[in-house]
Amino acid sequence: MEVKQLRIIVDADACPKTVLQVTVETGVKYTIPVITVASFNHNIISSQHIVVESGSQEADLKIINITTPGDIIVTQDWGLASLVLSKKASAISPFGIEYNPEKMTFMLEEREIKAKFRRSGGRTKGPAKRASSDDLKFKETLEKMVLRCIGKSEE
Repeated sequence: MEVKQLRIIVDADACPKTVLQVTVETGVKYTIPVITVASFNHNIISSQHIVVESGSQEADLKIINITTPGDIIVTQDWGLASLVLSKKASAISPFGIEYNPEKMTFMLEEREIKAKFRRSGGRTKGPAKRASSDDLKFKETLEKMVLRCIGKSEE
């Protein structure tokens, strides 16, 4: 039986530069390919970059289509995270939070409630400003995920 190589796929449309840098460094450290996906509106420097049209969900659709079981996806999009989890891949936010399948229903319901509130004229608070501690947490969580995935593939 052939063992599939672990890949890290980055939703690079809204990925902080420091997160992309940490991801690439982790890929190099563990010889894991890092694939970035973004619309042509973004200037992403990556050895394995996929450019998509600038439509609203183009990068997400491409990521879903190329994701295979065991991949690690870096995204802040809860909907995309939910879909890749259903494909037996893992997902992590740029803030270093690993998405958990058991919590996805709650997260998606919360997202819908907030969107409905905004559509009716309400205002919701945006994400907090990134701190260096966010980059550290991301690095630590990504490394734990990689080590866990490598451990599984060597069994």
